[in-house]
Amino acid sequence: MLAKVLSAAVYGIDANLIDVEVDLSGTVAEEDKFHTVGLPDAAVRESRDRVRAAMKNSGYLIPPTHITINLAPADIKKEGAGFDLPIAIGILCAYGALQTTDLSRFLLVGELGLDGSLRPVPGVLSIAVLARARGIKNLVLPAVNAPEAAVVEGVNVFPVESLTDVIQLLNTALFGEVQRAPFRVSTEELLGELHHYSADFSDVRGQQTAKRALEVAAAGGHNILMIGPPGSGKTMLAKRLPSILTPLTFEEALETTKIHSVAGVLDAARGLVAQRPFRAPHHTISDAGLIGGGAVPRPGEVSLAHNGLLFLDELPEFPRNVLEVMRQPLEDHTVTIARASMSLTFPARFMLAAAMNPCPCGYFNDKSRECQCTPPMIQRYVSKVSGPLLDRIDIHIEVPAVQYKELRGGAAAEGSAQIRERVMRARERQRERFQKAGEKIFANAQMGTRQIRAYCELGADAERLLERAMQQQGLSARAHDRILKVARTIADLEGAAGLAVSHLAEAIQYRTLDRSYWA
Repeated sequence: MLAKVLSAAVYGIDANLIDVEVDLSGTVAEEDKFHTVGLPDAAVRESRDRVRAAMKNSGYLIPPTHITINLAPADIKKEGAGFDLPIAIGILCAYGALQTTDLSRFLLVGELGLDGSLRPVPGVLSIAVLARARGIKNLVLPAVNAPEAAVVEGVNVFPVESLTDVIQLLNTALFGEVQRAPFRVSTEELLGELHHYSADFSDVRGQQTAKRALEVAAAGGHNILMIGPPGSGKTMLAKRLPSILTPLTFEEALETTKIHSVAGVLDAARGLVAQRPFRAPHHTISDAGLIGGGAVPRPGEVSLAHNGLLFLDELPEFPRNVLEVMRQPLEDHTVTIARASMSLTFPARFMLAAAMNPCPCGYFNDKSRECQCTPPMIQRYVSKVSGPLLDRIDIHIEVPAVQYKELRGGAAAEGSAQIRERVMRARERQRERFQKAGEKIFANAQMGTRQIRAYCELGADAERLLERAMQQQGLSARAHDRILKVARTIADLEGAAGLAVSHLAEAIQYRTLDRSYWA
């Protein structure tokens, strides 16, 4: 007796279709012989004990026969407990416990508890996308995973609580049509919800230059580094940066949700990441934790921050090898992790915000306190952030200590709502510009050399200013391109069609600190 059930396995952020083939043959006197083939990992091999107990406690006994489970294609390694449910259904179908024998219109995934209950599994959104692409009409999965899978249109999602519930569902299916209403969610409502941020820019007194730089960074998706003494407000400013970012589009939300689902950090109650991610790892993080890794590669913090913000506080305290692995993701917006068994690529298009002190004691160039550090100490401290990494950060700003009068007096500063309106208008100008030209980019920071030449033309005065800045500050070709990108964003904030000298001058000003601290 042979049965076949469709399931899926997630590799990277994409899912592959897996055929779970079950064969029952012969008779065993004492105990059933249960073999799983097809490169299963330990969690898949252990499924036989979970499946046996779940079936027994659900009122079904495994017949004393030779049971062979083949997970095809056999040359791809299978991992995780998500194959428990298709294996159990395959066994039941093979010995005739189901009224239906054609399961080709169903894709099943889920982990079984010993009492027959179903537990959630990661990567369900990727599995739902696979089911739609392969034309598989019905997706049966644990109830907790249903909101996540239901955001994919074109697939009927059926949440189930237990093995018995799955059997009842399949037995009521006539010619593949389930006599039960599928689970539905409204993606428009999920994305249209107003997000109320507890942190607002109106809380920040003073620091007008820093707030202006953060507005420019948000409008163009630029990386930013803040340097200043302790208590000057660097972390406070960075935590309010998400409140002025533009909302996620549905495509961005879907891509971000796939990553969070695979990593197992998705909020199951919501089902969709509707707010731009904000990740702030501690400086004790490893390079694998930041970039991703493991025997079977998993996404790291740079991928979890995809389409959002990655904040690195106390930048020089991160190990140098950890910081250096960010060079390639900052340039290519992807991370490729190669292992002996497979090579996976994760998206990593994030906006980097970093903060650091100017020296070990933190008070170099501070007017209120005297710095106790020697020049070699300062140089060793700032050199922990390498020149090549610094060159990939578009905006460098100094955040001085706030004066008492600014801290205590005056009216409340401009709030995040007003700043966000200007940012959204600038982003809309960029979207229209790139869409008109057929470009598949969404912000000025993503422009390549061809787009820079097309959209960042300079007049004669601006050309002379940029040439003088390049020669005096010894800027690299990469810094040249990033200055032009920032200048384009400043022009978009003002609604200007071309780049003026004032736009370029402000962009050059954001590249001067690396020459004063790292010279």
